[in-house]
Amino acid sequence: MIGRQVFYEGRVQGIGFRYTCKQLARGYEVVGWVRNLLDGRVELQCSGTVDEVEAFLEAITESELKSHIKSVTTAPIPPLSDARGFEITR
Repeated sequence: MIGRQVFYEGRVQGIGFRYTCKQLARGYEVVGWVRNLLDGRVELQCSGTVDEVEAFLEAITESELKSHIKSVTTAPIPPLSDARGFEITR
């Protein structure tokens, strides 16, 4: 199991970004959350197997959100031990 923290920059708020991430997560065995930040970025944290996490994050960057994402910053984090499912948080 691995964990990833990802920050998305660009026009990523007010376009259904978080909802799309949650919908995409249903196709992968990942847990975690996504939220808007006050500075206009979106933060996502997720955990799962290496293959599932990498495929999920790639699916986000290759989805209809692609044209709205200006940059992506990814960092390893400890797996989310208390997460159940994938949620939108505040």
